[in-house]
Amino acid sequence: MTANIGYARVSTEEQNLDLQLTALREAGCGKIFRDKASGATARRKGLTEAIASCGAGDVLVVWKLDRLGRSLLDLIGLIEGLNGRGVGLKVLAGHGAMIDTTRPEGRMIFNILAALAEFERELIRERTIAGMRAARARGAAIGRPRKLSATQIRRAKTLIDSGRQTRERVAARLGVHVGTLRRAIAGAG
Repeated sequence: MTANIGYARVSTEEQNLDLQLTALREAGCGKIFRDKASGATARRKGLTEAIASCGAGDVLVVWKLDRLGRSLLDLIGLIEGLNGRGVGLKVLAGHGAMIDTTRPEGRMIFNILAALAEFERELIRERTIAGMRAARARGAAIGRPRKLSATQIRRAKTLIDSGRQTRERVAARLGVHVGTLRRAIAGAG
């Protein structure tokens, strides 16, 4: 038997859940999970429990789409996870009210949102790559800082090449892994 599982969230302790709880009960939710936490936080115990209690054929019901999260990318990931488990999503009010993944038109709206999220990911990726190229062109170092300075690498190479120290001992003195030292020497070549 399928069930409607409700989820309600407010951002602060001063806000109350009454409006959402009433709407969720009217939508036939037998279980309602709650959070009083910002949507930006990753730790929402009520949402985690609501999702965990949903089985195949069940529907997670929320009052508004923004109760699930703030970012379109996060929402798409959450909804795709639900769909993968055979769980539907129904939004009762607000701009997301057209989403009811148990119906064809709701799935269509979700797929449009998913396409927009993928487009957004690609734009972010392109901007990141362009920004890194521009930074490199300005001479900025990209990535993690080097563990060893040029002076440390030269001294290590001299000690190892002269046979006075083993690569392992030099790496230990410098506080790095032998592989790090080997790559640094090879890159300085």
